[in-house]
Amino acid sequence: MTDTGTWQHIRYEEPAERVARIVLARADKANAQDYRLLSELNEAFDRAARDESVSVIILAADGKHFSSGHDLAAGTDMSDVDPIGTWCCFDAEGAEGHMATEAEMYLGLCWRWRNIPKPTIAQVQGKVIAGGLMLVWPMDLVVCSQDATFSDPVVAFGVNGHEYFTHPYEAGARLAKEMLFTGRAITADEALRHGMVNQVVERDELESTTLEMAMRIAKRPTIGLTLAKQSVNNALDAMGMYTAIQSAFGLHHVGHNHNARVHGMLVDPGGVRIIRDEA
Repeated sequence: MTDTGTWQHIRYEEPAERVARIVLARADKANAQDYRLLSELNEAFDRAARDESVSVIILAADGKHFSSGHDLAAGTDMSDVDPIGTWCCFDAEGAEGHMATEAEMYLGLCWRWRNIPKPTIAQVQGKVIAGGLMLVWPMDLVVCSQDATFSDPVVAFGVNGHEYFTHPYEAGARLAKEMLFTGRAITADEALRHGMVNQVVERDELESTTLEMAMRIAKRPTIGLTLAKQSVNNALDAMGMYTAIQSAFGLHHVGHNHNARVHGMLVDPGGVRIIRDEA
């Protein structure tokens, strides 16, 4: 595992006994995710998961916004990233290479984090856009501030949504369709009503409330927490969650392929104008 001293976009903290906190530390970019950030985040989750003194993991973020999503300016070069899954052919031509890359760094990592055997809590403020949801939704619990908003506007780019397609499970079918069809941001209170988040608090109470929840959970034996988490996850799997994600991921790449044929690029370039006009 990479030494934590070499991490550029992630900070690792131990704010209380048996609690680890991983912080997205790219506030100057609204915590936009390049492949280095995602790789470092995965390493931090591994560190917390393997540390027997840690029972609960918090995922937080510096700055005004939790995450603005994928850093589209960063490109898709994986030459300095060590894959953790079984995917290969990242440099292959056509859809093969691009699908393999997204299966590794987006869908693969999200599913891996979702199944960490320890409870995880997302501590969320400000905007969570598209790929930002892919960091929040794999977590077990979500505490957010009143100013938090959640959106996935990428249908405007000619795809069906971001790669970790759990929208119906997180928001319910009706709200999921509204999020995707309109691209509008869901408020914190809406998210609470629909079960997307556990608690909504004032911004200055966000860190303390999240830590208090983590400390309460950390009092329980790890075996009980692991079995409880797996039981709930198994129930979601029995509802077809993973199959639904894989199906949507395939459709996502149908969208990319269509855009490449029609527009000469992976996304519809008109999407930028649509999203900016509605911002």
